[in-house]
Amino acid sequence: MTTERTGVVTFAGQPVTLVGPEIRPGQKAPDFELLTTDRKKVHLSDYQGKVKLISVVPSLDTGVCDAQTRRFNEEAAKLGEDVVVLTVSADLPFAQKRWCGAAGVDRVVTLSDHYAMSFGNAYGTHMKEHRLECRAVFVVDKNDVVTYVEYVPEVTQHPNYEAALDAARAAAR
Repeated sequence: MTTERTGVVTFAGQPVTLVGPEIRPGQKAPDFELLTTDRKKVHLSDYQGKVKLISVVPSLDTGVCDAQTRRFNEEAAKLGEDVVVLTVSADLPFAQKRWCGAAGVDRVVTLSDHYAMSFGNAYGTHMKEHRLECRAVFVVDKNDVVTYVEYVPEVTQHPNYEAALDAARAAAR
């Protein structure tokens, strides 16, 4: 049975239904199956031994998502070799590849959840009404334990960048 949650986030002021469980710090990170921009399947285990800062956005082609992805791209190099920054959206892999090329984003790994909403359903970010991801940030340590979670209450607003970056730095120590 799939969990559905309401009253957690709004999108442009309208309440949405999130499909999937609420992830909390301290729990084991759920697995997922996403597509790279070259349509190769990847799972959580593909980033084994790394700290994962997972930035979740509705669509790279919108202002806040664009800014969020660019910000984490700038910060990625400062986080060191032990941290990988993943950006997850329901955009098609082709669109992600085009956007990254046009934006000069080369440090963030963009991953598509368009096929099965595997990530969204596992991490509780799938907005049922729109078949998009809500805005969220997760930090998962080298042992695949979640150390930081932010479901942004209003999807059109920015996440707390500093808190997420601090959590990623702390997990890398």
